[in-house]
Amino acid sequence: MRYDRTVHLDTDFATTVGRVREALAAQGFGILTEIDVTATLKAKLDLDMEDYVILGACNPPLAHRALETDRTIGLLLPCNVVVRTDGDHTAVQALAPNTMVTLTGLDALRPVAEEAAHRLDAALAALTAADVDS
Repeated sequence: MRYDRTVHLDTDFATTVGRVREALAAQGFGILTEIDVTATLKAKLDLDMEDYVILGACNPPLAHRALETDRTIGLLLPCNVVVRTDGDHTAVQALAPNTMVTLTGLDALRPVAEEAAHRLDAALAALTAADVDS
């Protein structure tokens, strides 16, 4: 089972992080958390790695619908979006929302997952379109 939606961009890491925030906001997602994995591993373990950030994105109406269906679904919220350097490109990866349905077996979550997927796919498409235009 594929659990990610991934695009690769030719823009630098910092620019991509800003564009990801904008693309997600245009689809109704706010960023609740940001984990700078690179800085954390350096500070805690003195390890060096490529630029890597995890954005905890949340669309409140979708989160509410999912939580009304299953309070435990909070374990899979918010939608994690990873931005990371990948060779000469920057990868943007989002957890595939249908993972909620697959893991829980709750068909009642399917409409929420489908709408979340539509919105995440639109955000990723906007990023790739902007990458072509630049």
